[in-house]
Amino acid sequence: MAKHLCPTSSSRLTIDLGAIRDNYRLIAARIAPAMCSAVVKADAYGLGAARVAPMLRDAGCGIFFVAQLGEAIALREALGAGSEILILNGVDPGGERLCADHGLIPVLNSLSQVERWRTLARERGTALPAALQVDSGMSRLGLDARSVATLADDAAFPREVSLRLLMTHLACADAPGNSANEAQLARFALARARFPGVPASIANSGGSFLPEEFHCDVARPGIALYGVAPSALAEGLRPVATLAARVIQIREIEAGTGVGYGLDYIASERRRLATVGIGYADGWPRHLSNVGAVWHQGTRLPITGRVSMDSLTVDISALPDEALAEGDFVELLGPSQTLDDVAGEAGTIAYEILTQLGRRHERRYVDGAQICA
Repeated sequence: MAKHLCPTSSSRLTIDLGAIRDNYRLIAARIAPAMCSAVVKADAYGLGAARVAPMLRDAGCGIFFVAQLGEAIALREALGAGSEILILNGVDPGGERLCADHGLIPVLNSLSQVERWRTLARERGTALPAALQVDSGMSRLGLDARSVATLADDAAFPREVSLRLLMTHLACADAPGNSANEAQLARFALARARFPGVPASIANSGGSFLPEEFHCDVARPGIALYGVAPSALAEGLRPVATLAARVIQIREIEAGTGVGYGLDYIASERRRLATVGIGYADGWPRHLSNVGAVWHQGTRLPITGRVSMDSLTVDISALPDEALAEGDFVELLGPSQTLDDVAGEAGTIAYEILTQLGRRHERRYVDGAQICA
């Protein structure tokens, strides 16, 4: 990889907007005629919602989901008018007016959230748009069956709330054969029957690759947009993010020498080591200490010792002496090592690796081979 003339960061995160667009179009084609929205919460899973969302809007996406009101307000500034922005967690008490003033749509998850939204609607003398989430079995967010029935039987509810979407969330969409998926679909059907004519949504990323009956009217892919297959059924997704970091220093150590905090790596023989400018402050998991690796030109370079806040050390003994120099990049995410690979070694999931990548990386946006401004 080419060096910068004057680098200001020791690591580089490259985000392929074209790959995100292709993943969106692949999912949209699969679920058609259902509508494909985009989940861009957590700053588009760490990749930059202000860059990702406008590109998806231009690709035809008209509905976006975030988790919190602050995210939604920032996204409205990035997208302008015309796109629907829904807030998955609903709105905390006191945020209702700000939500309405910015033209945002809360996902109402409880009767108390519903009542606060209705109170504002009565004060303003107009029905306010909202989505309604029902709990079909995940026991996380959403109204239970009794609360659903209460609202469905309340004649004043549709005069105060313009219901744009009825939704629920699958707990086991990443396991296509799990009977919980069919059970949740059946429970959701009962709720849908109480609100005829309201568009419905149950499919997340994994649900978008389940059979057609799960697609309903709107699918809500998230992690699949960013190149991570949510299940074995998901094929054709393009990887989106690559991560590289610079070598800060190269040294040789003798047998018996300890490395890093705690000296819990001890060289069994003479080794060549490279210290790399990335650490847990940049989102690289400390759990990869003495477990994970970086790569260079197809060669795996194991992490020796603990991952520190700003650096880690790798064994480069397998490389020729001239193969790596200070300032060169090594690969952390890319062709040799995927998000799933790293997550497996760190004992976590790709979602966590992606969303934890820090802000210190130099961020470069590309569209295929074209570098974006």
